[in-house]
Amino acid sequence: MTPAGSAAGSVTYREALREAMREALAADDRVFLMGEDVGRYGGAFGVSLGLLDEFGPDRIRDTPLSESAFVGAGIGAAIAGMRPIVEIMTVNFSLLALDQILNNAATLLHMSGGQVAVPLVIRMTTGAGRQLAAQHSHSLEGWYAHIPGIRVLAPATVADARHMLAPALADPDPVVIFEHGSLYNASGSPDPDGGPVDLATAAVRRPGTAVSLVTYGGSLGKALDAAERLAEDGTDAEVVDLRTLRPLDDDTVMGSVRRTHRAVVVDEGWRTGGLSAEIAARITEQVFYDLDAPVERVCAAEVPVPYAHQLEEAALPQTADVMAAVRRAVG
Repeated sequence: MTPAGSAAGSVTYREALREAMREALAADDRVFLMGEDVGRYGGAFGVSLGLLDEFGPDRIRDTPLSESAFVGAGIGAAIAGMRPIVEIMTVNFSLLALDQILNNAATLLHMSGGQVAVPLVIRMTTGAGRQLAAQHSHSLEGWYAHIPGIRVLAPATVADARHMLAPALADPDPVVIFEHGSLYNASGSPDPDGGPVDLATAAVRRPGTAVSLVTYGGSLGKALDAAERLAEDGTDAEVVDLRTLRPLDDDTVMGSVRRTHRAVVVDEGWRTGGLSAEIAARITEQVFYDLDAPVERVCAAEVPVPYAHQLEEAALPQTADVMAAVRRAVG
């Protein structure tokens, strides 16, 4: 992806998300958006700007500052036959609604013997790199990917931002969408002729033969940049964008590792008990004898994310860290 406005006909990630919601609202009267400041203010990150004027306050609903309450209201609306899109401002605030997400949304279909579905979509901003300090820079996607009963998405491109929402709304189970805050101003092609994204599959964003870079969300750009720079030195890296974090697409990941025989997992989350550990374990379990080197992981430092720019940069995975991991793997 390129900086906003750099290519004729391109749109930003933010605009792609807005158009996806506009299309969903226009196509189905059951769809509505609710969350903090999504109406008059246009959303904390400007994603819903203008939708209140277009669809009115019954469809674009500002809520009180109580994540547990409005996520619970979204669950109830979904059970009653609506198709709510619930926006949680940032991932750290979702912890205030974790009881609703884990104990209600994710479990009701199972606990009702298949009688009570919860077709709810929850959107939230995730990730660091914007000097928002420790309480607003979490990457907790791995926590949510741990929970059975929900689907977890991480659109990393403008096209996925545009085309993931429709199949998410059609899913009978709750879907959580993580939008990395660093991507909102990124621009690219929305692929207007593209259909809904297959939420069951990862995407090979760059083919290669020497090593598989497995990543998602805000780290995809760094992985692609590392791959391009490594190519100058003769190392041909393949880049796999997971896109869906639960359930993981093992077939695409293992197919890539079988081709390249090496793997580097790039994850902005913390290393201990994180999503990178799950992916590395699955690679070891399923394609161990195809590996020519141990699986490498590039993750955030095990500290609360610092506010100071230089410290924040040092705490997060960067292109140079990815390149160093690839060189260790390739030898």
